[in-house]
Amino acid sequence: MDNVTGKLPEFMNSNSAKENALLSYVRTMDEETISQLSRPDSNEVMQVMEHNVIGLLGGLPSGQFDVSVTTNRENLGRLLASAMMSGYFLRGAEQRLAFEEQFMGSFDSTSDNQA
Repeated sequence: MDNVTGKLPEFMNSNSAKENALLSYVRTMDEETISQLSRPDSNEVMQVMEHNVIGLLGGLPSGQFDVSVTTNRENLGRLLASAMMSGYFLRGAEQRLAFEEQFMGSFDSTSDNQA
């Protein structure tokens, strides 16, 4: 769900996009599910993503420089794709960390009960 207008993203409503299985699957999801999948669960993930995008654009501090970025559609698309892939990677890493912490916690409690 688009945070500003409350509507689905344009690509989901576009008939010009080549139809594929993933797009069909996403179109079947309700707006609440899409909204949940579209935002990070933690501030740590958001901070890493912000840092990544700033790194891709250039790291000049905005307090000391008036920075503006000019690009074309193709390069902007690549930047967005890179940011999205970073987000997917970070989400997977976040889930793995949670699983490992849960596993180690259950392993520790099991070994405590056996002692």
